[in-house]
Amino acid sequence: MKLFKEIREKKEDNKSVYSKKKFMGSKYPVEIVKEPKGFCAYIDGDKLDTFRTQKDAMKGLEMAMKELT
Repeated sequence: MKLFKEIREKKEDNKSVYSKKKFMGSKYPVEIVKEPKGFCAYIDGDKLDTFRTQKDAMKGLEMAMKELT
């Protein structure tokens, strides 16, 4: 049986397109990963959503970070 940690770390198989340790002055690291279904945005290792374009993923990250801070 797979552990939750193994499933969560599965995203590392895909190509990272954008990554920052501090995004918009916050302490949370963000990453955009190219997957077969689209671009997935991650905040602090947690998946935010899947977007069609990288630009949409950036907008989604910005909106989420505004809500968090």
